[in-house]
Amino acid sequence: MNLKNFQQLKKINLEIKKKNEYFLLNNNYKPNKKYLLILKRYKLYKNLMARYQQAKTNNKELLDFLELASDSQDEQLLKSINLELSILSEKRKKSFQEINQEINQEINQDRKKDSAIIELRAGTGGNEACIFVEEICRMYTMYFKEVSWKFKLLNYTPNSYKGYKEVRIKISGKNVYNILKYESGVHRVQRIPETEAQGRLHTSAITVAVLPEINKKVKIYLNPEEIKRESFRSRGAGGQNVNKTETAIRLTHLPTGIIAECQEERSQSKNLEQAMKVLKDRILNLKIRKQIKNISTKRKLLISTGDRSVKIRTYNFHKGRVTDHRLKKSFYNLEEFMNGKIENLINSLKYLNQKDDNYEIC
Repeated sequence: MNLKNFQQLKKINLEIKKKNEYFLLNNNYKPNKKYLLILKRYKLYKNLMARYQQAKTNNKELLDFLELASDSQDEQLLKSINLELSILSEKRKKSFQEINQEINQEINQDRKKDSAIIELRAGTGGNEACIFVEEICRMYTMYFKEVSWKFKLLNYTPNSYKGYKEVRIKISGKNVYNILKYESGVHRVQRIPETEAQGRLHTSAITVAVLPEINKKVKIYLNPEEIKRESFRSRGAGGQNVNKTETAIRLTHLPTGIIAECQEERSQSKNLEQAMKVLKDRILNLKIRKQIKNISTKRKLLISTGDRSVKIRTYNFHKGRVTDHRLKKSFYNLEEFMNGKIENLINSLKYLNQKDDNYEIC
């Protein structure tokens, strides 16, 4: 048990105390998943510390017996001391082995954390498709909060009426890509738009693409002469620097035609750095998609034109129903679903496709 582990325990212990105080003062408070995760880690480190203290006690007893043995000439006493020494040595060895094993297990769990990029684009349906992009974006972000994943808005293109033509989000957490990859495809919406005067049901569609983020160990060299750089004013609500100076960056990779934009940071240099990273991610993901296609026709990233007929899921607001066409199953809890309660459906898709997941990306 090193100093870092002790500091982690101290930090978790402090957070648990704060949560418990709030829980006692607020009868309506319900512990969320994040709180339960902290509690689980606290119990783990508490057990580790208890074992560590026991190992230290065994170590002290060993030293005491060794000191006693060095001062004694009684053969019977020495035999008893040797027996105790062997028992204590075994206990000490076992304690440290268990501690190291659990610490390594915790480190391996942390290594399973990865990142993914989710891209939402409006397909057929005009303004209604753009509105649905915003709603699906909200659905996913609420789900990310539910499972304690970190996420960051990378880029967006607003629609002139409402909603967004395109949204890109980076998600970080445990096993992110493997959980979200089944969301790739065409998502169809059926409902009566607010602009519809005659109450007719309309069908629109958006595309969702989930891509694994670039592996930090993989380095891609881009020739600066093959990259077209443009700056423009950020789109948004405005501010001291936003919309006044050209801080937003657009990069175009001329050989592939791939474009990357970033406008979220206040400085042009930071936007350039982020846009370059996005560009590298997209170039690598282009290679990844080709590799996946060669490995299995059943497992590929679905980035289509947004045609309504090529759909993986239908959201029927008129009947309050969500139908996943791969599962051939409908869920009659659309309101909960749109509020981020999509874990059951995602788990069902994962179970359905788990036989095809026996390969590695990159």
